[in-house]
Amino acid sequence: MNITLRDIFLAVLALLLISVSFYQTWLGYEQLFGGVSVVISLVLSLLLLFLCVLMRDAKKENKGTSRLVLIYIFAAIFCFVANFNALYTRFMKTDIYATELKEIKDRFNKLETEIQSKLSYKFDKKSAQNIEIIKTQMIEQIKDPANKGIGTKAQSLIREIEIITGYKVDLLTPMGDDYSGLAKRMGTQIDNMIWNLSPDESILNTDIHNAALKWNKKIQDFLALPKKNQDSCAQTLITESLTEYNNIGNRANAVLSEKEFKFEPFISKTQDVGKMGFAFEHAIKNFGLYQFVVLAVCILLDFLIIIIIHVLPTSENTNMTTGPLGNKKRHL
Repeated sequence: MNITLRDIFLAVLALLLISVSFYQTWLGYEQLFGGVSVVISLVLSLLLLFLCVLMRDAKKENKGTSRLVLIYIFAAIFCFVANFNALYTRFMKTDIYATELKEIKDRFNKLETEIQSKLSYKFDKKSAQNIEIIKTQMIEQIKDPANKGIGTKAQSLIREIEIITGYKVDLLTPMGDDYSGLAKRMGTQIDNMIWNLSPDESILNTDIHNAALKWNKKIQDFLALPKKNQDSCAQTLITESLTEYNNIGNRANAVLSEKEFKFEPFISKTQDVGKMGFAFEHAIKNFGLYQFVVLAVCILLDFLIIIIIHVLPTSENTNMTTGPLGNKKRHL
């Protein structure tokens, strides 16, 4: 049997592609079969390699390869499923975590808005909104590193609130150097002036406001981390933030009554990252450029070699022509 450079090229390419496919198939099935996944991956990879050899030989002898192709496709589909799961999880995991945390941040902000929309003000809506804006400016001014405390600017904002509300605002003092605590206590004092709340509603309003601020900052800090650091702490952050989110939402249901406020707990699916079903479900729902690239890579890993085998002519075919009676003639 004559071995040509084309045969060597196809052999090397097949080994490379199927070796990568073997490793990714191993990883992809590991969460289902554990240590047995390496055996399953090895059997599938050897079968694909053997079928490639049979198809190449059949092409050289001008025999049909349809049955071999069907068997190859059947076996390769199992590799493709595992490859996609492994590659998608590896390359998209950080984006999956980041997307969910951004959604949680937005949910906290939305929950705060929804709860506050159900609470009663002592003032008309326009006045209450103006006080909220000025209060936020005052809080930021008190915490301003360049001018901490209740300075001239903060006092000016407080006077504006006093004019709108008609109430006197007590100027509190910081506990040591805790100006963030001072800003929080000043904000609470003004909230008590503008809201007409029961004790439970007051606590709920304070808790959702503080939680929204806390998780906005934590999630922003998380998104600024390098990707490898994000992957290591993302699931813990998601679990903790959702626990607090659902607890506050359920409390809002109880305090505001279900007629006034309806809350549905949010359940994360990121604990399923790495599981077979999650990869395909997420890819379908969020299909875009990255999902297309992963899909294309997986197809090439398992199917490129048989495409090349069938597209490239064999060495025997290049030296043969068809005679007048339809028989093959070899060029000398």
